[in-house]
Amino acid sequence: MKKIIYLLIISFIITSCDNNNDKADAYGNFEATEVIVSAQANGQIISFSPEEGIELKQNEIVGLIDTTVLHLNKKLLAQQKVTIASQFSNLSSEIEVQKQQLANTKINQERITNLFKEGAATQKQLDDVNGSVDLIKKQILAVNTKRNSISDQIKGVDIQIEQINDAISKCNISNPVTGTVLVKYAENGEITGIGKPLYKIADLIQMKLKAYISGAQVPNVKIGQQVEVSFDKSKNKNTTVNGTVSWISETAEFTPKTIQTKQERVNLVYAIKITVINNGTIKIGMPGEVRFTN
Repeated sequence: MKKIIYLLIISFIITSCDNNNDKADAYGNFEATEVIVSAQANGQIISFSPEEGIELKQNEIVGLIDTTVLHLNKKLLAQQKVTIASQFSNLSSEIEVQKQQLANTKINQERITNLFKEGAATQKQLDDVNGSVDLIKKQILAVNTKRNSISDQIKGVDIQIEQINDAISKCNISNPVTGTVLVKYAENGEITGIGKPLYKIADLIQMKLKAYISGAQVPNVKIGQQVEVSFDKSKNKNTTVNGTVSWISETAEFTPKTIQTKQERVNLVYAIKITVINNGTIKIGMPGEVRFTN
């Protein structure tokens, strides 16, 4: 009987030692990449669909800011472009007329030049026709310069229209990343402005556990390494999932106060991040443990 009791005591001690050795290699808290989506235009929010807790896809249009003034400005610029373009057409017609005049004057110039060589035309007649040719050429050059100026004006209006189109596109509130809405800052019908936060979103599918390891552990931890990550399932049970080391800090720092013992908190450690696929049970800020499997 004494031998049985002795064996039970030994077994209990061994089990206790094993439990004490079942300590995690690192501790930390789960976090997610949070993005605050802000307005890119000024005006009243006409529609706005994000709600806290719903999932949104990347590039999904989730709202609209009033574009009435922008569309009116675009109409005004379009009318200005039509007016300027009509001047361009008139100048083009004027150049065609002047080119025909130049051709006729050159024929007369050639005739008078031949007559002058034969003594049948005076010097004044030759000078007058040469002057007419030079004048028409200068007139054509002046109209071309004016036409180029009008062409530049049309290009300037086109650039302004492009700017308004860009501003109109920014009135569409586009969701930048796939994720879950965490906080909603604006409501339908409110007045917003450029840079004003509308909502916060985070990818809760790929969570990251930010933990801390000692300098002695650093040489044995590599980016891409597979590890085991545990977090609370109930008061006495943990859930264990696979994770991948995705980041290792190059700079040592003092252990955060969240680490259990005071002795550990005064040591220098290195931060690491471990990517974990979340099935919905992991929450931002939840504590977790890491065990290196190799």
